[in-house]
Amino acid sequence: MSRIKEAFANGKAFIPFITCGDPDLETTAAVVRACAENGASLIELGVPFSDPTAEGPVIQGANLRALTGGVTTDRIFDLVRDLRRDVTVPMVFMTYANVVFSYGTDRFLSKAAQVGMDGLILPDVPFEEKEEFAPACRKYGLDLISLIAPTSEGRITRIAKAAEGFVYCVSSLGVTGVRSEITTDIGAMVSLVRRANPDIPCAVGFGISTPEQAAKMAALSDGAIVGSAIIKLLEKYGRDAAEPVGEYVRSMSAAVAAAHF
Repeated sequence: MSRIKEAFANGKAFIPFITCGDPDLETTAAVVRACAENGASLIELGVPFSDPTAEGPVIQGANLRALTGGVTTDRIFDLVRDLRRDVTVPMVFMTYANVVFSYGTDRFLSKAAQVGMDGLILPDVPFEEKEEFAPACRKYGLDLISLIAPTSEGRITRIAKAAEGFVYCVSSLGVTGVRSEITTDIGAMVSLVRRANPDIPCAVGFGISTPEQAAKMAALSDGAIVGSAIIKLLEKYGRDAAEPVGEYVRSMSAAVAAAHF
């Protein structure tokens, strides 16, 4: 079993997203450790990119702050290597195809595996183009995580059958960001995935910010992913964000763990 699947083996998963280097890498390290200590089942690490097309203004702002602060891909690899001395929860990179291409696909993925990463999410790579990255991911034992959206419809079965690690269910059309209400029929999306591939977990992201929303989404799936709400805490508290993020993750993890079908 991949380490990513293990994250879902003991019940519902809570998955926080953090942009590396916002406001600096020392803070990122402290926040990742706070997430791991407060119940995160798996952690998504964003590798900043100058044109993050799937992101709303909150995460775009985090990318800009990180890049302005001088974050590089190599420094992020060093960060992960350091984190892996004591952080045992699975971690995946979320970034854009251009970041991986420009670094060198084989070089990026071999290094990601070497420092202890478990998978990769590329939101701008459609399922039909994933073979550009999938062989190299397989070569280094990394799961290439597939996304499905409300518009995927007829493709959901094909995507689920080929999925690795978990399926990232995008709950809303548009870009990332906190939403007051999620209206997509998540239950229908998840049941399509489960029919096609009963072994693959489904986690729901985009728009979740409150424990109530997280519990509702986790009740319909295998877990909840939260990014923008955590980035807002980083924006508010800056270098002192580890403690408030830890408290937030604790409340969200508890809400997800208590969710039932």
